[in-house]
Amino acid sequence: MQARLLGHPIHPMLIVFPLGLLATGVAFDIVGLVQSDSSWYSISYWLIASGIIGGLLAAVFGLIDWIGIPSGTRAKRIGLLHGGTNVVVVLLFIVSWFMRGSPGNTPSNGALTLSFIAVVLALVGGWLGGELVDRLGIGVDEGAHADSPSSLSNRPAAERESRGPVRRAA
Repeated sequence: MQARLLGHPIHPMLIVFPLGLLATGVAFDIVGLVQSDSSWYSISYWLIASGIIGGLLAAVFGLIDWIGIPSGTRAKRIGLLHGGTNVVVVLLFIVSWFMRGSPGNTPSNGALTLSFIAVVLALVGGWLGGELVDRLGIGVDEGAHADSPSSLSNRPAAERESRGPVRRAA
């Protein structure tokens, strides 16, 4: 069982938003630290809030996909580690966000540290997700190849895309 939209898994479509928002929030925290300018922390505050919401939404679809992975497989174990790592990431950002208080506040060292740890863990979680897709083929259509038909065609990935007659130069 996999949640799909227009023939593609939803979870991988959604994860780019929280990853980008949370990582950019941390980048803006670093700029705020370097420049001693608290306006960057206000931007970071809202980026992190948005990333948390996106992460929770992506987690719902990730859980749906994980449930569909056959039990007792390496993919099921890697999926659990991937999901668990990313839940910890979101939880660390939630705690960091609450510790910040409001957008205008300069974050405490603890709030910043939690964000920095979380972004490093997000890299680990992302690698585990890549292992699921790239190495184990989870979410990849069985029989997929370089000439597979479009996902919108309702044809199996193992078919060849028709390219029409071959034209030869005269």
